[in-house]
Amino acid sequence: MAVPPAEAAPATVPRLSADTLTAWYGSASGVRDVTLTCRENTVTALIGPSGCGKSTLLRSLNRMHELVPGARVTGRVLLDGYDIYDPAINPVQVRRRIGMVFQRPTPFPTMTIAENVAAGLRVGESMTRAHQQEIVEHALRRAALWDEVKDRLHESPMNLSGGQQQRLCVARTVAPEPEVILLDEPTASLDPAGTAHIEELVQELKREFTVVIVTHNLQQAGRVSDVTAFFYLGELIEVGATSRMFTAPLKPQTEAYITGRFG
Repeated sequence: MAVPPAEAAPATVPRLSADTLTAWYGSASGVRDVTLTCRENTVTALIGPSGCGKSTLLRSLNRMHELVPGARVTGRVLLDGYDIYDPAINPVQVRRRIGMVFQRPTPFPTMTIAENVAAGLRVGESMTRAHQQEIVEHALRRAALWDEVKDRLHESPMNLSGGQQQRLCVARTVAPEPEVILLDEPTASLDPAGTAHIEELVQELKREFTVVIVTHNLQQAGRVSDVTAFFYLGELIEVGATSRMFTAPLKPQTEAYITGRFG
């Protein structure tokens, strides 16, 4: 069973939310009792020191956490009001609706640039070659990559720079028309120019998608996000508008982290 389409949900329902979510690795929890709402056309940044559970939470939001042996979740994750962990829901369809881009670029080396973008379409309905080509172009334009690769679509993606490869992964993610895009430290392996491209792209993407980004870079969180959530030792300590979180945090742990007293 697929998650019902977005238009079936009331307009007042948040696009994505976690409800008392705990992600387990065997008997140990990676994050505990997280309740977090991500509204449509916003960027939510997850910040906190290494090992605090940010990436675990992110992977739990599209059922990738359960791919780890012995991993499971309790609580709920709601996409347009529907629980993605309902036993009747197809996890492959969930990941089509909630796409993910990883820390390091992950192009498929045996495929061409165009085939990489189209890879996510294979789980959908069959389509004509012309329609597929239209989707590939549209996705590359949305990822701000079309002008750089339009004459190289049949080349290997390994010929691209690291920043271009990461934008290719973004294009592959947006091609199936998800509602949500998860970004797990997408600029960690990029140089400053590649980082700037991705940050600009995040601002463009939120016009069409709900975006959740994990970042260790506090300046980046301040630049790209509307809402910031601070995690520490597996717990969500504080969440609020980014402008407020970075100027007047409510919790002492948040202030200590943002001011650099620990990291």
